[in-house]
Amino acid sequence: MTLHFYMTPGSCSTGIHILLEQLALPFQVTVLNLPAGEHRQPAYLAVNPKGTIPTLVMTDGRALTSFQSIAWWLARAHPKARLLPEDPVAAAQCVAVMDHVVSQVHGQGYTRIFTTEAYLPEGLTDAERATWQVAIEAQGRALVTQGLELIEAGLPETDWVGGAFFSIADAALFYVSFWADKIGLPLPPRCAALYQRTRARPVVRQVLAEEGYR
Repeated sequence: MTLHFYMTPGSCSTGIHILLEQLALPFQVTVLNLPAGEHRQPAYLAVNPKGTIPTLVMTDGRALTSFQSIAWWLARAHPKARLLPEDPVAAAQCVAVMDHVVSQVHGQGYTRIFTTEAYLPEGLTDAERATWQVAIEAQGRALVTQGLELIEAGLPETDWVGGAFFSIADAALFYVSFWADKIGLPLPPRCAALYQRTRARPVVRQVLAEEGYR
């Protein structure tokens, strides 16, 4: 039994896709169409009751159901790849960056941009609804910008988040930077430089091509 990866192209699962290809691991893929609600179908909920992506089912049948847990397991299971720094403090700082990206930049910022309706109060008129949508999306953009600026302050001018080796934090930072690129949200200078360094990596170009981006 190989690893089984549940993902959606262009989503947060792209970061995990990059890590899997970086490690050259054999894995099967199930692509979920989120707008069609495939993540809420009984077959998927039996694998991941939260109905979230990504999910990675390991060879023993156990499932990891969050970006952070999958990335951390990949790093721990394959230490020679140095997806986390060897120094415990540096590794903890790397995990902190990844967590900030996923929980704040994505979880608080981008959700307001991409799923604005979830933040709307009930009982709004059409005019009120339009006004609220604009305000919520603007708040989301501000939260993304603030979150990336906090990360910017700790980024090196060269290399990667964790030092000399590409890390799980870099994979997380790539997908939110990719989203910023797609919606025209300016990145802070070091974040922008890191995004371009990451995008130039052959494995990242491969993943983007596999997910339908050119």
